[in-house]
Amino acid sequence: MDVEKANHKRNRNRTCCCVGTTICIIIAIVILILILALTVFKAKRPVISYDHMSIEDLDVSFDITKFKVHLNVTLDIDLSVKNPNKAGFKYSNSTAFLNYRGQLVGEVPIPADQISAGETKPMNVSLTLMADRLLSNSDLYSDVKSGVLALNSNIRISGKVKILGLKIHAVSTSSCDFSVFVSNQTIRDQTCKYKTQF
Repeated sequence: MDVEKANHKRNRNRTCCCVGTTICIIIAIVILILILALTVFKAKRPVISYDHMSIEDLDVSFDITKFKVHLNVTLDIDLSVKNPNKAGFKYSNSTAFLNYRGQLVGEVPIPADQISAGETKPMNVSLTLMADRLLSNSDLYSDVKSGVLALNSNIRISGKVKILGLKIHAVSTSSCDFSVFVSNQTIRDQTCKYKTQF
């Protein structure tokens, strides 16, 4: 009888020890996942960078009798989107915009795609200024006559990063103000701002 009691007590101690060990292991795994989620796998912002901007085509002609200018500008823009995350960034269809004095004068679609973990994806867009949108703008004639055309390019990419089973929405935008010098067909005074939000 005493031997039976001792075995029963020993079995109960083993069960308590196994349950305690299992609880400690589960707590350690949860803490490890939490640490990884807040450090290594923490969602980071994809960043859009303007690498190079040049004039692909520039045609200007003046109608002095009507104080009008006929303008055709095509810009060649090399971009890169860096995904610093430990997981892929999948973005939806996006658009690059060209603005003149706050007025939309050109746009080009950027098709949906995916960027692998840690990858920097190069992109090339050709933005064409749509002259018909400038017919009503009275500043165009004086700006072109002065030889400097101030423009703005704006790009917004929206997508999701999937980390540890969670889909985290991220939006990355970049905006560049620059001047097109009509006489020598160059771009100068480029100032870019970048912003990303979750």
